[in-house]
This record gives sequence, structure tokens and C-alpha cells, in this order.
Amino acid sequence: MSTKQKLELNWIGKHKHPRLEPRILLEDKALSYGEANSENILIHGDNLLALKALEHDYSGKIKCVYIDPPYNTGTAFESYDDGLEHSMWLSMMRDRLEIIWRLMSTNNGVLLISINDDELHYLKVLCDDVFGRDKFIANLVWNYEGNTDNQAKIINYHEYILVYSKTGRIDDPAVFDPNLPESSKLFNAEIRNTIVKNGPKNPPKSVLLPAGFPCSFQEGHISKSDVQYPSYDTDLVIENGKLKNSVTATTGWSSKSILESFINNNFEAVLDSKKQETIFEITRTGAIEAVKRREQRKGHFVSVLRGFGTTNQMRLMLSKIGVKFTYPKPVNLVSYLIEAFTDDNDIILDSFAGSGTTGHAVLQLNKNKGTNRKFILIELKKETVDSVIIPRLQAVIKGHKAAAIEPHGGGFRHLHLAPSLLKRDNWGNWIINKEYNAEMLAEAMCKHMNFTYAPSQDQYWNHGYSTETDYIYVTTGSLGYEQLKVLSEEVGTERTLLICCKAFMTEGAEFPNLTLVKIPRAILSKCEWDHDDYSFTLNVLPDAEQPDDIEYDEDTEGEELL
Repeated sequence: MSTKQKLELNWIGKHKHPRLEPRILLEDKALSYGEANSENILIHGDNLLALKALEHDYSGKIKCVYIDPPYNTGTAFESYDDGLEHSMWLSMMRDRLEIIWRLMSTNNGVLLISINDDELHYLKVLCDDVFGRDKFIANLVWNYEGNTDNQAKIINYHEYILVYSKTGRIDDPAVFDPNLPESSKLFNAEIRNTIVKNGPKNPPKSVLLPAGFPCSFQEGHISKSDVQYPSYDTDLVIENGKLKNSVTATTGWSSKSILESFINNNFEAVLDSKKQETIFEITRTGAIEAVKRREQRKGHFVSVLRGFGTTNQMRLMLSKIGVKFTYPKPVNLVSYLIEAFTDDNDIILDSFAGSGTTGHAVLQLNKNKGTNRKFILIELKKETVDSVIIPRLQAVIKGHKAAAIEPHGGGFRHLHLAPSLLKRDNWGNWIINKEYNAEMLAEAMCKHMNFTYAPSQDQYWNHGYSTETDYIYVTTGSLGYEQLKVLSEEVGTERTLLICCKAFMTEGAEFPNLTLVKIPRAILSKCEWDHDDYSFTLNVLPDAEQPDDIEYDEDTEGEELL
């Protein structure tokens, strides 16, 4: 008996794993938008099944995954029910993270997870358990600067973004190197709509001052408690943009003279290029806010993020498009993260699409940087897809004057999950779903048998391949000896063919280049069938309750499939 012990997080239902059906994806061409054959994808459906559906074609190809999952705060949000019991939440996250990890690129694929205090530490331990502690890169702090509950005893102005890398090794810049240019300006001043209070003759502006000035002041009085550094011996009285009273700085360097020069010159700064600078901006209320500009070396990432806007600003922007969503993440925040960890032509995945911010961010980044990044969005709720994500992406692609969005170009394909391949008939037998046509069946069987679906235009028996010489043929027909003989001859001795059919009769002959299996017998025990919702549930069938294999008479097997 081994004496080794593993440090791990346990919860109710941890050892129950869903046995997922690898569904195919079908395009709703009427809902696709913009550029034809766009590589951007919007998927409607259960996100665990959708992730499984992507696994066959995208394993190891996703460069960056950003997800903003339910925070499990115990509060019923307008856009989704977030009050999940902890064990259910952990199982929900674990099942999705396992597939996400397989989808991520081995060439330094990066996972970013937004979360708050309610589940942060459990999520960190869960990720360490699933990925390995050596894959942890950082826990970023996002100061969201939005509205808070003023009745709370402790007011939080922050959330977190956990960062994991498929490669890990943050100490090796050749392996982990955030895509941050020299002198990258972390805080995006453009998101602040600055306006000078003195009147319309003064245009909106941002001004620069040497570091170390008060963080905010308004026309009127500023108490000493509002001043961080330097501090003054009395309140400052500012009227009509002029300093009216005499003040003396009790700390700092010539702070009074620089402050007076700043105020008396209509808020235009006296710059000192030798000193680190702070961006001071005059807001709608007349307050001057300080945002430090940080110089970053390439490959270095500042772990505290601020100045990217608020959920309220995004909510107002969406309302101008005619979209209602409660807590959308700022697009500039997500765009910044994507730029930092991806390059041109990379694929970005968001399996909790919400309002579609990740898609918006990719389109914005492509427009501003001239890149061709691609997004894959997954959203469970049909109403959210139709009334939030699609209108938002359309507005970004074509432009929206009321929301001050310039045309970004691009497009997306709208896909949905196909129904389950197998259904029970009136007698409880598993049969092929009647909604499947021949093309859908061939594609689905390729996924189940681990073949690439690529139907030939010339060979009716060639629906896909696993290698350059191994092919697959899918049919609901029953194949006799003569048909198999013809197929064997066409395939030839240099190739092999897997045949998935209803039934077959070989009359004792052997065809070395053919392998024959019967539908549904060949796939019946592979997964759970006809299960469409894995959103927040622990009701996973144990192995003992999976459907048994079915034996048929060789001559009559599968007649019900037709």
C-alpha cells in the first residue's frame, strides 16, 4: 500500500464525471453575420457539451481562454442565476476546466479566469489540482472603480483574474512572454470622458503633472484629508480655476508653486520630462483624477489593473445599442488582456460568453492593431444570444452611431449543438435520432470514431480519414457480401476502410482492408445519450446506470434505425 498522500480539495460529487457525447455543430446561416466564411464562431448551447464538441478539431489550438463564470455569490442576478451550492459550483467548474486545458495550445496557451472573493481561493486550489501548481502564473487584481454598496462595512473595489499557462515557467521569457510593447501605457486614458468645468470654451483635455500630486480635488474646498502627497497646511480654495487662498506645503518639493502654476494656467501642466509622470484628468464633475503612467519593459506585466472603465459604462453603451445586460465586463479590460497574451491569427475562446465582451474585444483589437485574431464564444441561453450577443457584435462590425462605435469589420458564424445522436424509441431501445440526415450521421460517426470528417466528392464511401491511408464510410444500409467485395476492391491493398453500417453479412469471407462495425452497437456504451443540460447539476449517471450494449440478430439487426 502506498504511503504517499496528495494535497487536494474535496467536495460532494467530486468523483462523478459526466460521460459527454461529442456532438456536432450546425450553422444557422440566417444568423451568421458579416464576412462570409468568417473564422469567428458564436455557439448556442450547453457550454460543457459545446466544449466537448470543439475538442476534436481544436485540441491544442486555442492560444488564450478568457472566462467570466458565475461567481457563486448567492445572489440571483438578472442575467443568470448565480446562487449555486459550493459543491455543484466546483463540479461545474472542474468539468469545464479539464476540457479547456486540453483545448489550449501547448505553445504557451494562457487561461484567464475572472472571479471575486466568494470562490477565489477554492478556484485557485481547484486549478492547481487540475493543471498543476507549476502552471500558475499570477493573480491579477482588477480595480473596477464602479458603484459599491455604501452600506457595507468593508467596501471592495476589486475583483481578480487568475492566470495559468499551459507551459508555465514564468521565469523563462522564451517560454512565457506577455505581448506587451515597450513603454506600454497600462491605464487607458481614452475611456475617461474628460471635460473642463470652467465652461464650453475650454476643450476636453488630459493634463500631465509630475508624480506625487493630490489624487483629486474639485472647485471649492479640498480638505487636507483628501490630499495624499504632498500635503498642505490648510484647505485649498479654488474659484474659477484660480487658487484663491495662501497655502504652504508641509511635505514634498516646491509643491505649492507647481500646483499654483497648474491651476492658474487653466489646468495646463508645467512638464518635467525627467520625472515620472502622472496623468491628471478633469472629469464630468470637475474633479481631477490622477492615473499614474507606468513604463513597462517587454515581457513584464503589472498585476494591478485599473482605468479600463466600469460595468456601468459598458451597460450604458449597450443600452444605446438596445441591449440590456446587468454586469458586462469593460471591453478595454478584456482587449488589453487578449493583446498581452496573444498574437496575430491566434484563437481566443470564451465559454461563458455573457454579453459578448470577448468577441467585441477581439474585433476592436483587430481594427486598432490590424491583426486577424479569431474568437469562439459559447452561450447557453438562447435569449442572451439573440437579444444581447448578436445585436452587440453586429453593432461592432457595422458600426453604431448612437453608441459611438465605428465600423470594425469582420464577421461571425452562428452555430448550435446538434441534438443527441441516439434516442430511445417507444419500447426503450436506443435508435438513431430521426432528426439526423445522412450527412449529419456521417459527421457524427467520424467524431465518435475519431476520424476527421472530410467527405470526398468522387468516392461515395469516403466520409473522412484518420491517417493518409485510413478512411471511414457511414451508412444506415445493410451491406451484403457482394457490396463488401466491391468496396474492398475499390479501397485496394494500400488503404484501409472502417465501415459503420446497420448490419452486414460477409458469408464467411474475410476482407483484410475492411473493418466493420454496427450502428448503434459500436457507440452505445461510449457516453451518455440524450442529455442536453449540464449547466449546474450533480446528477451524473454512475457507470452502472449507463445503457447496456444491445445484441441483435445478424440478419435483422437495427431494422428500427430506418
